[in-house]
Amino acid sequence: MNILMLSDVYFPRVNGVSTSIRTFAQALLRMGHKVTLVAPDYGSHDSDGEGGDDPAQAPAVNDDLAGLELIRLPSSVIFFDPEDRLIRASALRRILPRLAARSWDVVHIHTPFRAHRLGVQLSELTGVPTVETYHTYFEEYVAHYLPWLPGALLRMGARRASRMLCHGVDHLIVPSRQMVEVLDRYGIQTPSTVIPTGIDLDEFKGGDGEEFRQRYGIDPARPTLVTVSRLAVEKNIGFLIDVVKRLVPEFPQLLFIIAGEGPDAPRLKQLVQRQGLGDNVRFFGNLDRRGALLDAYRAGDVFVFASPTETQGLVLTEAMALGVPVVSTAVMGTATVLRDTRSAVISGEDVGEFATHVAGLLRSEQRRAELSALGPGDAAAWSTTTLMGRVVGLYQQLIDEV
Repeated sequence: MNILMLSDVYFPRVNGVSTSIRTFAQALLRMGHKVTLVAPDYGSHDSDGEGGDDPAQAPAVNDDLAGLELIRLPSSVIFFDPEDRLIRASALRRILPRLAARSWDVVHIHTPFRAHRLGVQLSELTGVPTVETYHTYFEEYVAHYLPWLPGALLRMGARRASRMLCHGVDHLIVPSRQMVEVLDRYGIQTPSTVIPTGIDLDEFKGGDGEEFRQRYGIDPARPTLVTVSRLAVEKNIGFLIDVVKRLVPEFPQLLFIIAGEGPDAPRLKQLVQRQGLGDNVRFFGNLDRRGALLDAYRAGDVFVFASPTETQGLVLTEAMALGVPVVSTAVMGTATVLRDTRSAVISGEDVGEFATHVAGLLRSEQRRAELSALGPGDAAAWSTTTLMGRVVGLYQQLIDEV
């Protein structure tokens, strides 16, 4: 198959959607399919108008994925979310006829903004079927990014926009049953299939926690928690910091490793200082997924997570694959990942309850070892090798229906 993927976000922008897209593309390439990805340019094309508007000035280049054709389009900074970019409308107009002149079997849209518009227009011109992955629970996100507008109005707008967007494509891929229930409540009638992205298990082997501790001067015997997350309000990192504060009286040497970056980082760092936790919390920023990040996972005695808005919760699967015991809440996508798992402890979103679960694991090396041994088996259920076969089957179904 010749598959065109469209997205308003991709690396170097680090988040779950970028990770999912890369995982999708890598698995498809390994299966022998051709993949082209259109995504924003995060380089010279910025909001001050410098740089050309012609996509021909941003030619196809190779990502580190061998065989992936990556086309970068000129984009502008979004004033209320400077980490992200908005593909320029002029770039869409120029690239559309070029894409329409090529032969595609399916168009896979990953985000609901300019990339969505491009995909729908391309389908109208060519008749190529469209599938869109509903990656993000926008109703729960928008108020964090536009706080000066009424929350109820923003959520209503997100629901309405979701209906319009979803009704513009042929099929939806939804990462969890819980997200399908949300879309059902919206009144969305577009056919959907639940297929999580999963992870490439070959990428989540090894990791050296001892080396990470040595590199950053962390005592080998020091009790350590770790989380991997974009630092945004909706990720609920502040809750985990409150958990750490609750644990410190019993574990005064406790260290909380936070790997990730994001707009909430300044507030979280101030919170750490106000809580008197400067010696117990360290921010490490974004780490290389093929090296330092694996080491950071393995440096943790317990992986902790409490985001209530995840559609997938890929980091939970990554922690399991690396044999790190997990304590997490189970909401939306994380509930799907944690259902029937044996290597994680599920907690309610209550600081005292969560801290009690973590403390129990920190006290018991044997219990941690038991959960660690079970983790890779739990993660195997989320292997892309299994899940991507279902995606290709869906692609073929859509092609046959044309």
